[in-house]
Amino acid sequence: MLKRRKRAEAEIPSASMADIAFELLIFFLVATTFDVDTGIGLVLPPAAETTEQVKIKQSDIAKLLVNAAGEVLLDGELITVPQIRETIKNKIKQNPKLIVSIKTDRETNYSRYIEVLDELKLAYNDLREEHSLKTYGKSFKDLNRDQQEEVKKAIPIRISIAEPEEVK
Repeated sequence: MLKRRKRAEAEIPSASMADIAFELLIFFLVATTFDVDTGIGLVLPPAAETTEQVKIKQSDIAKLLVNAAGEVLLDGELITVPQIRETIKNKIKQNPKLIVSIKTDRETNYSRYIEVLDELKLAYNDLREEHSLKTYGKSFKDLNRDQQEEVKKAIPIRISIAEPEEVK
């Protein structure tokens, strides 16, 4: 009978395992991107070369106040967040020069502030949609770029974000 040879078991050399692990670590650190919260994307108007103070009538300002408890006051009257959209739309229809001023307490919950700002923007979007349907017979998103610019000129977004302060 033939005698079988004992085969040596296959071994993986582990001398360079630490080098490979470090190379992989460096690769993933270099190749990975980290998600960074950037905040709210607001488009600010271009800086004016000369500043000129303009007197604005109180009747042309709607004051939205969000206090620390998350309650919303519109011109001193308590209002819920879902009511903001329709109320502001009606006020802008009555006074097209209306400026909506948002002011918050320093202790206001950030998510409540965003909800209020979103409702305001939705009110302006609704007004632009109504204007584009009335003027062009099409939805705002279906208009060409020039027509959209005309609608934006007719219904400009006038939101003033005031500095937060301590409100009692």
